[in-house]
Amino acid sequence: MEMGDSLRAHLARREEALTRVRHMLVERLRVPLPPERIDLDAPLFGTGLALDSVDAVELVVAIEAEFSLQFSEGAVGPSAFRTVHSVVELVLDPPEGITRVEPADSPIEEAEAG
Repeated sequence: MEMGDSLRAHLARREEALTRVRHMLVERLRVPLPPERIDLDAPLFGTGLALDSVDAVELVVAIEAEFSLQFSEGAVGPSAFRTVHSVVELVLDPPEGITRVEPADSPIEEAEAG
């Protein structure tokens, strides 16, 4: 039954990430749809959600802030940002060149500062 628990945990993490990415697209990138109406396989750029090159920069900044990640220059190519699904894969399993960082308001930093 351990595999079942592991699978359930993975699916729960994925569902949470999907929800967070959809809300991020609406709130930070002003996609004019309710989060639940964003097609997970629609292209983020061009004919899909119609994001542009300026939005691409904002998308990286929003992902870094939302998921406590730090992208090094050239860490990923455009395909990592093709769809909501590809962004979710990126945040759940960051490739080399993307590191997890502690959020700025983490209890660890507050304890060190205080």
